[in-house]
Amino acid sequence: MMRMMGRVMGRQSWTLSLCISGFLLSSGSVVSGQVAIKGRQVHTMEGAVIENGVVVIRDGKISAVGRADRVQIPAGFRVLEASVVTPGLIDAHSTVGFSGIFNHQHDQDQLERSAPVQPQLRAIDAYNPREKLIDWVRSFGVTTLHTGHAPGELISGQTMVVKTRGDTVSEAVMVEAMAVAATLSQSARKSKDKSPGSRGKMMAMLRAELIKAGEYLEKIENAEEDKKPSRDLKLESLGRVLRQEAPLMVTAYRAQDIASALRLGREFDLRLWLDGASESYLLIDEIKAAGVPVILHPTMMRSVREQENASFETAGILRAAGIPVTLQSGYESYVPKTRVVLFEAGIAAANGLGFEGALSVITIDAAQILGIGDRVGSLAVGKDGDVALYDGDPFEYTTHCIGVVIEGEIVYDGSR
Repeated sequence: MMRMMGRVMGRQSWTLSLCISGFLLSSGSVVSGQVAIKGRQVHTMEGAVIENGVVVIRDGKISAVGRADRVQIPAGFRVLEASVVTPGLIDAHSTVGFSGIFNHQHDQDQLERSAPVQPQLRAIDAYNPREKLIDWVRSFGVTTLHTGHAPGELISGQTMVVKTRGDTVSEAVMVEAMAVAATLSQSARKSKDKSPGSRGKMMAMLRAELIKAGEYLEKIENAEEDKKPSRDLKLESLGRVLRQEAPLMVTAYRAQDIASALRLGREFDLRLWLDGASESYLLIDEIKAAGVPVILHPTMMRSVREQENASFETAGILRAAGIPVTLQSGYESYVPKTRVVLFEAGIAAANGLGFEGALSVITIDAAQILGIGDRVGSLAVGKDGDVALYDGDPFEYTTHCIGVVIEGEIVYDGSR
């Protein structure tokens, strides 16, 4: 994956040209918010790579994609240039915007420890769009985050999907309520005779809460209008899971816990997402038969304790087996609180996933799993104008992200 230093040096004239002119205005008057992006290589994720390609963004949406000799750039559009152009990257599971960059109590909202079951905790109420960690991950090309409450309690809360821009939640949000996050791992087990203290208790508590939610839905459906039960935010949230309006995202690493999650999904007919899934390669047939996607742990996650059997090759193995898979930055309990999916995909690319596979799992594959593929994940006419610009192979360590565009707005110009 690493290129020879001669090729790295050979790009310097191209990069210098970009720095001097790529982010300057094109000749003539400029139309605000209208952007054209030229790339030596444009990876649309909709087909073959376009050599010497152009992406035109009008009013925040992609209006044209193709070869430079076939796509006319409208007068007054701002013109950017890069060696490699890709869709904006998607982090398929993160706590960015909840876990802060400083690791201080005042910027840590990713986990509420007061109770083991709290599906009613809404992500939109805790997300901080001004958190500096958002700017940091965006500087590597990440334009979309599936973020929310962290693993660590049996049911820790809800997740949401946001763009990595905006000063308010309303400016950032794409999907206000995405998944309900559950945990079947050691991090959710309690000590000193508190529940849940074992795997069996975890599963019993999850099943009991889902049964309660089902009974609650039935009461509401059958009750007369003036005799409906009082609202219960916890059961309402789990009711969305039972109705398949929201997936249950289960963080599990060991094969036995993954199997328990699959069994729970079958029992209650849930939309299930496996999260973490370090030993998922041991249950290929079962996962494939269940039709369940895997939001795989970060490739370079520390392989200790429950993650001791993690492998650099798992993403490639799952994808080759036809299982929908994407990568995530995950949650780190130390500064800077997150990994970067660009680097995680790069390592997976060198360990069986390959370049196209690695780019796919953090763009179009992630979008399809999250159900937002109609807006992001590829460069196609009608989709959001979310684009990442690089001065070389995105997965090469010496390459720089030199620009990020979200819905036609230049949100990062290569400066740190």
